[in-house]
Amino acid sequence: MRNAQIALTVLLVGIAALAQGCLAIVAGAGAAGTVAYVKGDLEAVESKDINAVYEATLKAMDQLQLGVSRKTKDAMSAAVVAHDAQDTKIAVKLIATAEGATKLSIRVGAFGNQTKSLLVHDQIKKNLQ
Repeated sequence: MRNAQIALTVLLVGIAALAQGCLAIVAGAGAAGTVAYVKGDLEAVESKDINAVYEATLKAMDQLQLGVSRKTKDAMSAAVVAHDAQDTKIAVKLIATAEGATKLSIRVGAFGNQTKSLLVHDQIKKNLQ
């Protein structure tokens, strides 16, 4: 019985360690809502409209010296694609909500990079203040 408990504990710790990359963080709710890093994408909700978040995103890309290669926008959605000095793709997708807020998703590279995604998101948030 004792060996089974030890084996189960080791198994659960191993699963938790493996799952860390898939669901790495869920930050607290602020005025803008939640921020989560799920399967390589940083997902957040900002309380500003899509126009403000789009402009803040473009400004963030410039401030972080990321070369914007594509930008599209309409009244309901927007996308900004940039590349860093290592030619890693950074994709930011924006979707307007009915409440006047904006959902955003940030992916760095093919598999995601939590640190770089958080840096981009932090710069966007600074530009929204």
